[in-house]
Amino acid sequence: MIVVDHLLVGSLAALGPRAVPSGIDKRPVSGRMWLGREGFTGDAQGDLKHHGGPEKAVHHYPFEHYAGWRDEIGTAAVLERPGAFGENLSTAGLTEADVAVGDTFRLGGALVQVSQGRRPCWKLNLRFGVSDMALRVQRSGRTGWYYRVLEEGPVAAGDALVLVDRLSPEWTLTRLWRVLYVDTLAIDQLRAMSEIAHLSEPWRQTAAKRLASRQVEDWSRRLVGEEAPQRD
Repeated sequence: MIVVDHLLVGSLAALGPRAVPSGIDKRPVSGRMWLGREGFTGDAQGDLKHHGGPEKAVHHYPFEHYAGWRDEIGTAAVLERPGAFGENLSTAGLTEADVAVGDTFRLGGALVQVSQGRRPCWKLNLRFGVSDMALRVQRSGRTGWYYRVLEEGPVAAGDALVLVDRLSPEWTLTRLWRVLYVDTLAIDQLRAMSEIAHLSEPWRQTAAKRLASRQVEDWSRRLVGEEAPQRD
């Protein structure tokens, strides 16, 4: 049985030398928290264009990945406790290889459904003090994932995460990651990905655009930020 070891939320705070507003610094909370369509009460995001919203209401990151990150980048202070990646749910025993888009879970009094994986962004570079942390996360496949909320309700640390339905068990998050970042122009895979009804619209659009253009979109702005060199 998968149990939520930590439930985490965060307030807006300044991140990095430019004091960018961000809610990435999530902290464990005790007691029951209300989970609504757009996330947990009291949980904030600094950039509502790219973070939060109904399709990214809850971020889940496997705690077992932390050991691998300590091996790779050293003993960063943020890796001393859950919340390093801005996750709302921290668990052990469930990873991207196990979870598929459309998987539906009972979580306390709420019902949630996997909507997409995480597209890491440049704020992770600031969070960890590692200039290419977002790229490392993308290349590793240890990205975590998001849920949409099908039924609102109270949730607390210690609640079980109970699988109640699988809509596309063949489309694990690891498979989606390979299509997006490894086999980036695998036409048959992109076509199938674009037709997954319960995959978030932005991810389906990414697949559709690659099919139409036969090109991979520029990731530099997302991974590096405003200082990324622009393609001609």
